Amino acid sequence: MKNFLVIGLGEFGKSVAKTLYKNKATVLAIDSREELIKQALDEGIIDEAVILDATDELALKDVVRDDFETAFVSVGDNIQASILITMHLKELGVNKIICKAVNHTQGKVLEKIGATQVVFPEESMGEKIAHSVLYPTIIEYFNFSGDYFIYEVKIPKSYVGKSLMELNLRHRYEINILAVKHSDGKMNVTPDPNIKLAKDDLLIVLTKANAIGKLG
Repeated sequence: MKNFLVIGLGEFGKSVAKTLYKNKATVLAIDSREELIKQALDEGIIDEAVILDATDELALKDVVRDDFETAFVSVGDNIQASILITMHLKELGVNKIICKAVNHTQGKVLEKIGATQVVFPEESMGEKIAHSVLYPTIIEYFNFSGDYFIYEVKIPKSYVGKSLMELNLRHRYEINILAVKHSDGKMNVTPDPNIKLAKDDLLIVLTKANAIGKLG
């Protein structure tokens, strides 16, 4: 089982730690604020945590040793701290360092000093909210590669009772149907092109961002 280190228990770090722990991963959380550590333990989000200033290289070294392959640095609001912690983790031999950043300048610095991935939670959330307003039928999406995204979308009313062959979305809009998710939760990853779509069906599609608006 993989061991994960989560440094910083703000909203982002707490969410990461909770998700990892719920999925049966071994998680060690670190924060210098005793109240956040106590709160996370009381809520059962994690079962192992240390009150520690992670910018202190020696203190961090005592905790990390060779036990962690992946670390999340979620102290992005404190730019100096995030840089120091990332440098320490790199020197300690942590293979994968995922850092939260508040802007792209900070992100570039973190990448230069050893971060393997930089995320921008506020930017991502803003993007998702804007998408939900622009395209109310989109339930979820993520960047697949380059300009291509995978979307989970509600089908427009005009699609009900029609087959994928009739709609011919690939030819008309360059939208590739990966799967059809039915109202009972079952996922059909090899949908028959002749089966008629039902009212509450969802489509899992692969397409460019500028094409998704054509879906209804």
